[in-house]
Amino acid sequence: MEITMKRRIKLTFPQHLIKEPVIYTVAKKYDVMPNIRRARVTETVGEMILEIDGEQDKVELAIEGLREAGVDVEPVDGDIIQ
Repeated sequence: MEITMKRRIKLTFPQHLIKEPVIYTVAKKYDVMPNIRRARVTETVGEMILEIDGEQDKVELAIEGLREAGVDVEPVDGDIIQ
C-alpha cells in the first residue's frame, strides 16, 4: 500500500516564470494534486502557499521538479501523512 501525504510549501517564482504553467505541468507529470492556499503576484515576483497531495514518492519528485524549473521552494508547517 502506498503512503499518501500532503505537503504544504511556499513557492517563490522569479519574474520569467510568473506567466508559465509551472504548477499544472508538475502536477500532470508527477500525478499529484495541487491546492493553492494563497497567492500573490506582482510584475516582478510571484509567491504562493501550495499544498501537494499524492503518493509520498511522487510528492517528493514534484517538489524537486519545481526546484528544477527554477522555483524557490521552502517548507511550511509540518507534513501531513495520511
